Amino acid sequence: MGMNSSRRSFLARTAVGAAAVVAGGTFTSSPAVALVKPLADAGTTRMTALTHVTVIDVATGRRSRNQTVLIRADRIVAVGRGLPVPHGATELDLTGKFVIPGLADMHVHSLGSERVSPPLYLANGLTTVREMAGADPLVYDWRDRIDAGTLLGPRMVVGSQIIDGDPTLWDPDLLRVLVVNDEAGARAAVRQVKAEGADFVKVYSRLSPTAYRAILDEARRQGLTVHGHGPDQVPVEQVSAAGQRSIEHLHALALSVSSREAEVRRLQRAISISTGDYNGWFRQMHPIEWIAANSFSRARAAQVFGTLRRHRTRVTPTLTMHRVLDMPDHTTFDPATRKYLSADAVGTYEYAIEHLYKANRPAEEIARQRQLWAYRQRFVRELFAHDVPILAGTDTGTPYMVPGFALHDELELLVAAGATPRQALYAATVEPARFLGLGEDLGSVAPRKVADLVVLDADPLTDIANTRRIHSVVTRGRVISPTARRRMLADVEAAVQQAPAAPALAAGGCCGTRRPGH
Repeated sequence: MGMNSSRRSFLARTAVGAAAVVAGGTFTSSPAVALVKPLADAGTTRMTALTHVTVIDVATGRRSRNQTVLIRADRIVAVGRGLPVPHGATELDLTGKFVIPGLADMHVHSLGSERVSPPLYLANGLTTVREMAGADPLVYDWRDRIDAGTLLGPRMVVGSQIIDGDPTLWDPDLLRVLVVNDEAGARAAVRQVKAEGADFVKVYSRLSPTAYRAILDEARRQGLTVHGHGPDQVPVEQVSAAGQRSIEHLHALALSVSSREAEVRRLQRAISISTGDYNGWFRQMHPIEWIAANSFSRARAAQVFGTLRRHRTRVTPTLTMHRVLDMPDHTTFDPATRKYLSADAVGTYEYAIEHLYKANRPAEEIARQRQLWAYRQRFVRELFAHDVPILAGTDTGTPYMVPGFALHDELELLVAAGATPRQALYAATVEPARFLGLGEDLGSVAPRKVADLVVLDADPLTDIANTRRIHSVVTRGRVISPTARRRMLADVEAAVQQAPAAPALAAGGCCGTRRPGH
């Protein structure tokens, strides 16, 4: 059967984006890099002193005023009041400013070239990101060059290409996915993604129980952890007990806490799709989620959330993604950040929204989906109330999201859902560090920690929106001054005008657009 014109147009847009991504690898570093304070040689005593600053301990909510933070090379060496500034150190007087640990977005699908996503992350205070599908070697290249200090960007932890069941939700013309339908194929897929350089295995919605169990077992054998969706055919409590480290989005979780769980599980198992029919999956999930939302059981929630808590299974709610999918008629671009996306990217987002989210939705479904959005917010409040470990993540790559800026949206949505500002910050600092096994190095402003810091003009514990009021950023000891930060943003704006790049096809959302390696 021939491809319809709308789908041809969508694929044409993503092809343009892919070409721009390849071209992006040839770009030289942003001119703003020259304004960034160089990382001192580890063998020298050259130091930077951040003085007269208020240090925020995100774990406790404590504010320590009039502090000096001493940095040598990429590490904090001392924090305290009245510390003498060593002779020859570069002193930055930050009177009236607040210092927090570097932020982490724990669910991204990066956009465009190295001139777009990495600087946008850093300019927004993100010093760590978890890339949720590494289907292209380009993303691994970014990760390795950033670690080597030859590309300025956030620390990147990169997942495997998606491993899904057969039929997969993804159109193979849009995204490379490893499709497995038995134990042997599942084990081979894990070995393949390890050889490709993945930091963890990314699992998806349509895996069979047999393939899923084989992936978990083989990943343990290969020394990899497993993150991703809760498979439709595997109950959440089993996902947690099996050792999956994180569950992305709220779809699977919401079904698990229904008083009509047996019914919704039966309906979920009956979902039938053809390869690439992600929109069909969403449309069939809608009435099932509606039943679950209207049969929330506090008893089941206590059981399920208790299981997640005991096994330290993190949940990444991605409220930014859910808001777009639930209310595409009421979500739009922020004019202040739209300029950091190419015209092609904007057009592809708009195409996806009109033809893949809004199309053929009856008025009743639209009304119910808005109520489901309200339910998801209440659900996140329950997660916090039950002390389920939460990771702040956006699913950047979903329409309307701009890398880096989206995390500040997510933090505000978490607070609107019922988290305190400190809890939201914890989900973007302390919890990611511990989840990634980097708690000794990241997550607080303390001696011996890596100097990943954000300097803010106002107190984020008073108002979470103050995380947007960024004065400067420190990444592995490199200071990005206000001037350098402004130049970085200007360079991104220029880059997207020079070389249009389509955005990502978000692996949690239905149909964003194509991204490098996704």
